[in-house]
Amino acid sequence: MLQRSWTGKSQLTVFHLVQPVEGGVARVVTDLIRAQVGEGLRTFVACPPDGELAARAAEAGARVHTWPAERGPGPRLAREVLTAARLIRESGAHVVHAHSAKAGLAGRLAVRGRVPTVFQPHAWSFDAVEGRAAVMARKWERYGARWSDRTLCVSEAERRAGEEAGIAAHWSVIRNGIDLGHFHPDDGTSRTPARASLPLLSEVPTGAPLVVCVGRLCRQKGQDVLLRAWQQVTAAVAGARLVLVGDGPDRERLKDLAPPGVLFAGASGDTRPWFHAADVVVLPSRWEGMALAPLEAMACGRPVVMSDVSGARESLPPGHAAQCLVPPEDPSALATALATLLTDPKLREALGRQAQTHTRSVFDVRNTAAAVSGVYQELLNSPRPMTRKCAQR
Repeated sequence: MLQRSWTGKSQLTVFHLVQPVEGGVARVVTDLIRAQVGEGLRTFVACPPDGELAARAAEAGARVHTWPAERGPGPRLAREVLTAARLIRESGAHVVHAHSAKAGLAGRLAVRGRVPTVFQPHAWSFDAVEGRAAVMARKWERYGARWSDRTLCVSEAERRAGEEAGIAAHWSVIRNGIDLGHFHPDDGTSRTPARASLPLLSEVPTGAPLVVCVGRLCRQKGQDVLLRAWQQVTAAVAGARLVLVGDGPDRERLKDLAPPGVLFAGASGDTRPWFHAADVVVLPSRWEGMALAPLEAMACGRPVVMSDVSGARESLPPGHAAQCLVPPEDPSALATALATLLTDPKLREALGRQAQTHTRSVFDVRNTAAAVSGVYQELLNSPRPMTRKCAQR
């Protein structure tokens, strides 16, 4: 009989079902796996083989299986569900943790409440689409909640968005955390050494104001909004440069939109040098749960300008909203906020110091991982069902 305890005779087995396999989701899952392996848990990951997650998860100690799932729902869904069900069954999982909309769809259909299931949306699917697709996504999330023992949100704003969409779930809110041993400040006296280590910046004049945006090049991250704002920034701040760090489906379209002074760095295995080189970091997203890049930048002592989407206000130190938050899809407001920080070094440095202190006191990934383990323990030691009762209200 399964021991529903950390100290039981059965080694606790956690099965992570994941799609997508790059960006913030991949980093969150990898950090969880590393912590769970360190706790002595047996961890499995099923994900598509392309992208960064499979290799990182294996390096962190997980047993990785190929799950050939497309990013969105489609004609292969039935096969994806069957494959997920087989892999979960063969693993002997005590807990299934499904990450993002597609894995949440396939995983909950595969398990249907037979194994304690955590669903983590990493931003809601209905925020990413419009019209009929958004209506269908909301309907599914309301229905699928009956097969989630726990819906795990990374911000209170994400939870509220789910409730406002009519999702009756048993909620937990555990904010994202970052590796504070890796993301730390430079010496704080000069950006020059960090810029010298980045070949792309070799032709950027010494001392030129530099804004960095780290994120997948896609509609969600809003780099097109930033590019529309950039000419207003350069009109106010002579010589300013913008670097987009990341890759994605919108790369060529964004290159076509980019005005002078914009550089494309491509994907980066380590974004810390870019944060150290920046005067200001920006993330003009259209939607999020709670983005990692702003937390990483602030841990490095850099001020961050963000669009006011889920998780943004909860990421910032108290009092930073006035300077650092702008409405989504508002190029003029974004340009004004960036120009203000670029032309006021005292304000910029003060905000950076405050951001560093706040982030390093609140967003340690070790605390995040421990809280997730606490959710697993609670599920295994509690009567079931949980969210099924909520879903039937």
